[in-house]
This record gives sequence, structure tokens and C-alpha cells, in this order.
Amino acid sequence: MLGSGLLLGAATMAGAGRLLVRVDPFDAAAPADVVYVLGGSRVDRWLEAVEIYKAGGARRILISRGGTERAEAVLASQGIIVPTTADMARTLMVDHLGVPADAVEVLRDPMDNTAHEAVMIEARARRDGWTRIVVITTRAATRRAGYAFRRVLGDDIQIVMRDTRYDDYDAVWWWRTRGDFRQTFIEFPKLMAYWLGLGA
Repeated sequence: MLGSGLLLGAATMAGAGRLLVRVDPFDAAAPADVVYVLGGSRVDRWLEAVEIYKAGGARRILISRGGTERAEAVLASQGIIVPTTADMARTLMVDHLGVPADAVEVLRDPMDNTAHEAVMIEARARRDGWTRIVVITTRAATRRAGYAFRRVLGDDIQIVMRDTRYDDYDAVWWWRTRGDFRQTFIEFPKLMAYWLGLGA
């Protein structure tokens, strides 16, 4: 009995990385209404969005503002605005990477988590009549983020989950590096919570 339990546990652990990853096929010849960059990275996600946009895979780029720290609100009350990662990303896209200014937008409202982002995007998609959205996140978060977005947006708006070409997460041998190990143990419980209806 103990041996069977250990084998089951080992098999589950070995497959944990692959369970986290769901990257959808994507054909740039059929452009999406928008490529949406989830918050949580400094460069790799929005740079992938630029690649998709330049390949004709999306008509515009939308960037999450991410979360807001309490200290930022304190400074803002004094008239001091701290540029966000999203603001800096937009500046680099427009000033250095050739993306037209009217093709890239930073969402105004801060986002608390992936489920919150899905709710915000759903409202925007309904308003603007979007039917196909590419969502970019880290490789290890693709299944969870895709689940969150599809749960909120339903079947009439297609969600295409993509990671980035700059992400080296190894879903098969994730325990071999500290970074991949850490990502797996952060994302696996989150995915389970979403599947159990606890993800918010």
C-alpha cells in the first residue's frame, strides 16, 4: 500500500509541470482583436506581444497595469506618480520598437489577480465586440490563466493562451533548476484551487 502510494505520488510530481502548461496553437494569418499581456513580468511578456503584433497576429496590444502598492497611493496623493512596468513597456514599444502609439494601451485600473483580469477583460471585450483574444503569460501559468479567462468569457469569445519565446521553464524536468521548481510549487496549488472553484 505504501509502495503504491509512493509510486502514485512520484507519478503525480513528475507530471505536475506538464499539467501546468497549455499553450494553444496560433496562426498569425488569422489575427486576433487584441493581444493581452497579463501582469507579472518586466519584459518577456510584452516583448512577445510586440512579436505577435508585428507578425500581424493581433490588431492591437493591451497591457495589464498590474497591482498597486499602498505606498504608490500615498505618493499619488502628493501628486507624485510612479511609472509602472506597463507604462515603461508602452514607452519602449512606441519609442524604440516601432509599435504605433494608437495600437498599444495600458489598462487604467490596477489588477489584483488573474481572475480579476479576466473579469475586466470580459467587460472590455463585450463593449468593443472582440471575438478572439491572445493572452500572454508565463509558461507555467498558461493552463490556470486559460481556465480563468474561459470560465469568465465563455465560448463565444475565443481565448488563445500563449507563453513567450523567452520563457525557459522545463515542464518535464522542472525539479532540476531552482527557478522551475519554485514556479511549479507556486502554480500547482493555484491551479488546483481554480479547479475547485476557489481561485479568485
